[in-house]
Amino acid sequence: MRILFATISERTHFIGAVPLAWAFRAAGHEVLVASQPELGPVVRATGLPFAQVGKDHLLAQIIALGKRTPGGEDFGFDIMRVAQEPEPELEVLHSAYRDSYIPWWWRLVNDPMTDDLVDLCRTWRPDLVVWEPITYAGAIAAEACGARHVRHLWSLDLFAAMRHLFLTRVEERAGEEWDDPLRAWLEHRAARHGVDFSEALVTGHAGIDYLPPSLDVPLSTGTSRLHMRYVPYNGRAVVPAWLRTPPERPRIGLSLGTTATQRMGGYTVDVSAVLEGLADLDAEVVATLPATERERLGTVPPNTRLVDYVPLHALAPTCAAMITHGGTGTVLSGLAHGVPQITIPHQMYDEILVASALEGAGGGIALSPEHASPGNVREAVGALLTEENYAKAGARLRDEITRMPSPAELTRTLVDV
Repeated sequence: MRILFATISERTHFIGAVPLAWAFRAAGHEVLVASQPELGPVVRATGLPFAQVGKDHLLAQIIALGKRTPGGEDFGFDIMRVAQEPEPELEVLHSAYRDSYIPWWWRLVNDPMTDDLVDLCRTWRPDLVVWEPITYAGAIAAEACGARHVRHLWSLDLFAAMRHLFLTRVEERAGEEWDDPLRAWLEHRAARHGVDFSEALVTGHAGIDYLPPSLDVPLSTGTSRLHMRYVPYNGRAVVPAWLRTPPERPRIGLSLGTTATQRMGGYTVDVSAVLEGLADLDAEVVATLPATERERLGTVPPNTRLVDYVPLHALAPTCAAMITHGGTGTVLSGLAHGVPQITIPHQMYDEILVASALEGAGGGIALSPEHASPGNVREAVGALLTEENYAKAGARLRDEITRMPSPAELTRTLVDV
């Protein structure tokens, strides 16, 4: 079979799908990754074939100019509300689609690549298209060439939950006239390629979900899900010599993700305050920070090792605890090795929900940025290192992840989707 992975040029949206793409290749299938030019170096570094489609989107430039930011206060709608009570009413959801998500995010990133992606699919003729949840161009292209298609989720399926709630609210208000902004946009783009609108353009024929059941947040999505084990992949990496030597003291890994500094102007927590809180611990703190953030810190406590980049799949197994931002990839990279975590989540997409779910499962402690004082961080990390229940919960979550179908096993299911 021919398998096409379609994604907008966002590294963090793509790298979680790499183990599945390689599982398809290892099983003998042809695999091709299609994205905008900016993602080319990231894809090529994985060893997967890359096809450039369309032009780069301008989302980063829009954010830098202080316009709208996905998940931020200026974006107009906090998508986490679809997983909380009370659920938003139709007016709020309609405005979110019309005024925020479609014009300032989804249209912005999809329109520059849709036509080229359709042409590629009609030429290369994939049997299956795997697209990340906001690459609606992938669904249109798949339908245009007659391929089956599935979404590869990179976290909680809040987009499908939002869609399901919107349609439910419209049905509840039968007799009132409401337009459907998402359908209108996708219908117009699809019609240019002879494709009729269906809800498959929004949610695919199924969704691939790598969150373990204990971290799942109850959501009404009306979609079919295929579970897959999370396999940590952090990009091309070299394991340094110091990381190959077992630590002499408990090691604490600090990883706050890349999106905050690359897209959102910085972390929402004072890293120096976090390190100060850990200064008197008999532990080694490994803080993975970009060069600009390291320079801002100046002198750090003697028990801190500052590094630019180290692969989390290599760092996590050596850690007794981690401090993370609540991003799914980072959290699961730690849990795949049973490491309990302190989460200090950003107000981005679903990190607060993931952090809360991890705490509820017993695998960590969630601290809001405003409560991440040196004393609170010190107390929380101390609890992870000394109270057995956290280590036991981490091991339980690790085992839960291990029991999920591997990417290799899932390929056998997907060829029959």
